[in-house]
Amino acid sequence: MAKAEQQSVEDFKGQARLPRFANPKRYVISLRVDLARCAFSGSSTIAVAVVSSTRFLVLNAADLAVDPASVRFTTPGSSEELKPSEVVAVEEDEILVVGFDTTLPIGDGELRIGFTGTLNDQMRGFYRSKYEYNGEIRNMAVTQFEAVDARRCFPCWDEPAFKATFKITLEVPSELVALSNMPVAEEKVNGVVKTLSFEESPIMSTYLVAIVVGLFDYIEDKLPDGTKVRVYCQVGKSSQGKFALDVAVKSLQLYENYFAVPYPLPKLDMVAIPDFAAGAMENYGLVTYRETALLYDDRLSSASNKQSVAITVAHELAHQWFGNLVTMEWWTHLWLNEGFASWVSYLAVDSLFPEWKIWTQFLEETAAGLMLDALSESHPIEVEINHANEIDAIFDSISYDKGASVIRMLQSYLGAESFQQALASYIKKYTYSNAKTEDLWAVLEEKSREPVKDLMNSWTKQQGYPVIYANLKKHELELEQAQFLSDGSSGTGMWIIPVTLCCGSYNPQEKFLLKSKYHKLDIKELVSSHDPNNENGERFWIKLNVDQTGFYRVKYDDELAAGIRYAVQANKLSLMDKIGVVEDSYALSVACKQTLSSLLFLLSAYGEEFDYTVLSHVIVISCKIADVVMDATPELANDIKLFLINLLLSAAKKLGWDPKDGENHLDVMLRSDLLVALVRLGHEETINEAVKRFNIFLNDRNTPLLPPDNRKAAYLGVMQTVSTSNKSGFESLLRIYTETDQSQERVRVLGSLASCPDKEIVLEALNFLLTRKVRNQDAIYGLGISRQGRETAWVWLKENWDYISKTWAASSLISRFVSAIVSPFNSSEKAVEVEEFFASRVKPSFERALKQSLERVRINAKWVESIRGEQSLADAVKELVHKT
Repeated sequence: MAKAEQQSVEDFKGQARLPRFANPKRYVISLRVDLARCAFSGSSTIAVAVVSSTRFLVLNAADLAVDPASVRFTTPGSSEELKPSEVVAVEEDEILVVGFDTTLPIGDGELRIGFTGTLNDQMRGFYRSKYEYNGEIRNMAVTQFEAVDARRCFPCWDEPAFKATFKITLEVPSELVALSNMPVAEEKVNGVVKTLSFEESPIMSTYLVAIVVGLFDYIEDKLPDGTKVRVYCQVGKSSQGKFALDVAVKSLQLYENYFAVPYPLPKLDMVAIPDFAAGAMENYGLVTYRETALLYDDRLSSASNKQSVAITVAHELAHQWFGNLVTMEWWTHLWLNEGFASWVSYLAVDSLFPEWKIWTQFLEETAAGLMLDALSESHPIEVEINHANEIDAIFDSISYDKGASVIRMLQSYLGAESFQQALASYIKKYTYSNAKTEDLWAVLEEKSREPVKDLMNSWTKQQGYPVIYANLKKHELELEQAQFLSDGSSGTGMWIIPVTLCCGSYNPQEKFLLKSKYHKLDIKELVSSHDPNNENGERFWIKLNVDQTGFYRVKYDDELAAGIRYAVQANKLSLMDKIGVVEDSYALSVACKQTLSSLLFLLSAYGEEFDYTVLSHVIVISCKIADVVMDATPELANDIKLFLINLLLSAAKKLGWDPKDGENHLDVMLRSDLLVALVRLGHEETINEAVKRFNIFLNDRNTPLLPPDNRKAAYLGVMQTVSTSNKSGFESLLRIYTETDQSQERVRVLGSLASCPDKEIVLEALNFLLTRKVRNQDAIYGLGISRQGRETAWVWLKENWDYISKTWAASSLISRFVSAIVSPFNSSEKAVEVEEFFASRVKPSFERALKQSLERVRINAKWVESIRGEQSLADAVKELVHKT
């Protein structure tokens, strides 16, 4: 950086971070909101500490019209106002450079700025959402500032480390509700307009500031200390907020105990927003949600909807401590926010609903993290961010799912009590300030006296994860670690791995840190504790990664693999280990490290499984196998599908279509998943029953024959029978979509429309997504394309790319269009075609998603070729079909 007197605007262009010669301390912001014109105007007085010599103030602003004549800088005790000599908006870097003729005095000052802006339709910054009231479409104003969009509402130092307090005043139509982070301190009504002054906030980051203006109902509860907790939603829907409100009140109390710090604000509001790009946003004291993530209707929502609401609420409220009270220093440490909030949300939900077996369900998060991190186009948990336009791309399964999974691994290694005490110390130490990953490791290491930093650096600073190859030589277990990649290659990564294993039973267990590439373990004592003479006729087995607490995969030699298959079939393994075994086997098959035959034989061991937490994984894997074999071995595809159908039928017949008195939450979710899977696999009996019940439902929307949990299966079943010559089922679904105002029901319909085998109907369904009948936030739900519709969807994406990129490019949703339509292909030729199309169209906002999707296509292509070359597959399939 040039010396102060030599600085120019050019010095500040293209930098990842704002210069550090001035820090904001307090914002006093006034905003006038005009919902009819979708516009706002405002002024901001920012208390600034100038800490080093400069004649410039550099802050963030984007999509705002700043009035240069309004910009002034004053210092305490001085009557002189400094007028800037230049006020330059650098659009490409989203910065505002305010230059003065003289060097600014070191110390405190005030920067005043006037500005105007537009309530955009991009679901970021200060934007417009629409809702219906008394048959009339109305506008509401909403903020979504994470990651770097506070700058679209007011000029600010829009980085998490620039914490300050905020005093906000709003001028809004008098009949509307206006909310911000803090309670209202004063309200003045002047005819059709009212002015609300909110209490000053504690010190916080700009991305957590929030404003909502609209017409709402609310319901309320209180914490034991009197703190008000409210759920706001559209008029007439307040009863749908009761479940989330109950979860919120209980979660807040649980977190107060766990973090040993009281909830720090005087109120907590949670608001359901009709148009919302993310699932939810943890704004301090004013948490915003998609309607589907906050509202639950006993009559119209499914069991999985209920569970999703609980987890989402618990996740966002965990942020009030982990993220808001203690905030990451920079977006490189995003995972500190999201990984911890994800992990802690399961801790809360497990306490509230132990019957949900939520920690076993957590392995769905781990599976998602493992799947993405097995790509060479993945990224480390801690990823360098060199420009603001790169941040959205890391709000992915690595930051959330892998982040949460390595935290679970660390907690398991250190012990729950030690881990909790260290976390509480960390929160206390960094309250109202910023922290880096290293700061957390230092506190955990100090409290536990374990090598936390060295252990965890190998998981957060390098990309990927290991597979452990396990080979048994007499009483010696040989272990070798290598980086696992889905394309079948081996990376160069090395990890410090918390290894756990058991032999023949779960007691005793062996635990140690694997720090080298190779390790040999004498297991005589573990073996002798089993049944060395095999007097009970039981097969010997060894299971590594007990209860899947470690973020790694295991590849067993043939003898050990046979023992594991026996242990699954004989019900010797825990639910978590049953899941881990089948997930590892599937991943190894995709990577061509083991045959499809061996995966199918392993799956056959799950034929008498009835637990939702296990079968949900078996179902996902079965559907993926069914898709790939249609390309790899079409002559065997029907037999393989028959085997997979038979694998699931036992559990499906046990549950049936109709709910039973007293059945539990997990059985309800399992029935839904099984019926959907059987429809997708082409089971005619299930499809026929789906159509029959759907037709009854059309005439009676309250029929008990099609409860919300089973509707997705029915809708998918109907779409299997739709064709260009018989569109009645498709048209009926569109009518259901149009007639309902229930967001979760609309998502169910959208998720079914493009599953049709008829390509013309697929095209019609996709075109429907681009109409005004579908909110922009919801279009992604309609991208569940049938295998037969892949090419139709790709052509559609190309033909509509200009419109899609213009409409969704500003939000992270653009990545979902790319990945949903590109990833299902299974040929290298298609990968080349996709690359060529996007060569001149790629943008940083979806570049990572595109690269990952192309890698998946090439991995799929390799897997297809591997299956085609598998000589014993036909015999294996024949044997399996015969057995089932």
